[in-house]
Amino acid sequence: MKKFKASALGGTFDILHTGHFELLRGAAEVSEKMIIGLSSDEFAAQRGKSPINDYEIRRSNLEAQIISRFPGVKYEIVKLDSLFGPGIFSEEIEALVTSSETSNGISELNRLRREKDLKEVKHVVIPLILSKDGQKVSTTRIKKNEIDPEGNLLRK
Repeated sequence: MKKFKASALGGTFDILHTGHFELLRGAAEVSEKMIIGLSSDEFAAQRGKSPINDYEIRRSNLEAQIISRFPGVKYEIVKLDSLFGPGIFSEEIEALVTSSETSNGISELNRLRREKDLKEVKHVVIPLILSKDGQKVSTTRIKKNEIDPEGNLLRK
């Protein structure tokens, strides 16, 4: 039996990489269902991101990878237009899964949940995945052709 009924996690998920898969794996391991907030194109732009793929392509790619890598896992993908999105205020969510880099919003999230008379969520932190040079694997580094999606260094 899993520890939580449902967990939430979020991201832009533009160029899917090993860090994304580790975050998803962590959520799948601790919860019966993953609720994945996928940043809208507008929200990604507000956060200073310039995705190569639009929302529908990112959603399709993410869904294909979930089905392939985590067969049988229950999941729901919801559009994120704000930091927490409406899904995080669902009573079924019992945990927030983040990387160690993006874990600073949990206090604010739980404050907002208390205001809505919802139970606080637990925090599950997944360590960052590092590339072969010891720096984090990220879509930005992949776009710059520094690394591949598995974190291997690319020759310049």
